[in-house]
Amino acid sequence: MAYEFRLQRRVEFSETDAAGIVHFSNFFRYMEAVEHAFFRSLGYSVLLRDHQPPLGFPRVAAACEYKAPLRFEDLVELHLLVREKKPRSLSYLVKFTNLSAQPRREVARGTLTVVCVAKNADGSFTATPIPRDLAEKIKVAPAELLV
Repeated sequence: MAYEFRLQRRVEFSETDAAGIVHFSNFFRYMEAVEHAFFRSLGYSVLLRDHQPPLGFPRVAAACEYKAPLRFEDLVELHLLVREKKPRSLSYLVKFTNLSAQPRREVARGTLTVVCVAKNADGSFTATPIPRDLAEKIKVAPAELLV
């Protein structure tokens, strides 16, 4: 069972603002990217088209606290940890570490909560339990990793 996933990426020039640092909104894109990679590592997508009706995992809460800037070409590690698992939702903690800094340092910390929903024929969504086969692959991270 998995409770964490790590992804490394370089900061692209287009992700920076006029001050030369990563624009705050990109941290939310990074959190989404590491979540999608986490699901792929489990053999799934965040869009479960093979279910009828199809299932997805929209965000219901997202936050990020910034400690230090990231700049163009910095190598950043995104460390996703499952902080809570409920029958219909998952909450993550994402730690952002600048691997280019000496010494390496945590530059931000974000949280993301998603809910499993069925997309109904009329376009509406209904919260639904996470499919058992997927839920069985995910567990909550040990408390000492969530600090």
